[in-house]
Amino acid sequence: MASRRDLMLAAVALLSGCAVSRDAAVDQRGAAALYGRFGKIKAKPGMREALIAALVDGSHDMPGNLAYIVGKDQADADGVWITEVWRDANSHRASLELPQVRRAISVGREMIAGFDTGGEGEVVGAAGLR
Repeated sequence: MASRRDLMLAAVALLSGCAVSRDAAVDQRGAAALYGRFGKIKAKPGMREALIAALVDGSHDMPGNLAYIVGKDQADADGVWITEVWRDANSHRASLELPQVRRAISVGREMIAGFDTGGEGEVVGAAGLR
């Protein structure tokens, strides 16, 4: 039986390189496709909590963002998982210019040791999202 982590890694692998914007794709029902980003950040040793705080603090009031989920990797004391769901890729790009996001990037940069698994793609299902 595959672990939850294995399933997440497989999903990221399948979605990598499949980025689409809302304007570029529709799902089987004809609804606009949502844009997603998925990845793992490796915090510097002992910096995970501070990094999480910076990421969460910078994730409010982002037009076009439907979900910004920050999670702790249970198997990696320095691992932080991020899952983002956006109306489209342009909304995500525009968020990078928001003051709170720029501040989070600036503060967080000093706490990041590197980036692990990651990708972007079309969100095809999510409980709780309309």
